[in-house]
Amino acid sequence: MSKRHLMLAAIAAVSFTAMSSAVTLPSFAAGEPMVGGAAMYPTKNIIENAVNSKDHTTLVAAVKAAGLVDTLEGKGPFTVFAPTNEAFAKLPPGTVETLLKPENKATLVKILTCHVVAADAMASTVAGMIKADGGEHKITTVGGCVLTAKMSGKDITLTDENGTTAFVTIADVKQSNGVIHVIDTVLLPKK
Repeated sequence: MSKRHLMLAAIAAVSFTAMSSAVTLPSFAAGEPMVGGAAMYPTKNIIENAVNSKDHTTLVAAVKAAGLVDTLEGKGPFTVFAPTNEAFAKLPPGTVETLLKPENKATLVKILTCHVVAADAMASTVAGMIKADGGEHKITTVGGCVLTAKMSGKDITLTDENGTTAFVTIADVKQSNGVIHVIDTVLLPKK
């Protein structure tokens, strides 16, 4: 990456941080954002990048078990709110293991698609929609779930239909077919 691109990235990071300082922007190493100890390349698709993140091994296993790899390797655009391994660990004991069983594939697909939006929505766009809608914005996911996006101080949060709230911890990880926003909690379909 050229010095000019690095400088522009730094200016953009400072500008975005001023707007929403608690949304953690990805750190830059060799010009690419880092997630789970791995560089995320904007020339690779969501799956190609996610498989390299040590913080998303549970998500990758779930995507494979749900048969969604081809979809998330597709053209998109997709916005994926990507729960970390720690987010999955917050679920009741045995939940992940149960969901990964073949007989629970439909439930797993529903949960995972509640984290995907058929759009390329960067954090500044989401924050703008929240502001324009008077403090909260409804987002309908591919799985039919409705997430409520809000600002909590300067954090972007997403609340599912059960009242569970996830914080965006790393925003705007650009992919060739969309964007990933890392979140700290698994969001679930309405009970």
